[in-house]
Amino acid sequence: MVVSVASGHEIALTGRLDVHAVSDVRDTLHAAIDAGVGDLVLDVSGVELIDATGLAMLVSADRRAKHADRRVVLRDAGPRLLRILRATGLHRVLTVEAGVPA
Repeated sequence: MVVSVASGHEIALTGRLDVHAVSDVRDTLHAAIDAGVGDLVLDVSGVELIDATGLAMLVSADRRAKHADRRVVLRDAGPRLLRILRATGLHRVLTVEAGVPA
């Protein structure tokens, strides 16, 4: 998993968001949430695979952001990630911006 901080408000995730990558991604997201204001946009267009651990980490980051009066916004989720979000019902919990309606 490659985590690129594009700005104080945008982070790009590339690769596999699984049990092996979650710790580093979580640390980056928590630091960004705690240090900023407004929406934190996660460009997830490069996420190839996400497992239950990755999904749980996104929900946890979203919860942390809401406690800080912020939002985590998933941007450019591909069809595979959108299917997983729909199947788990997380498209109703997480804020998703995509070309295809969630």
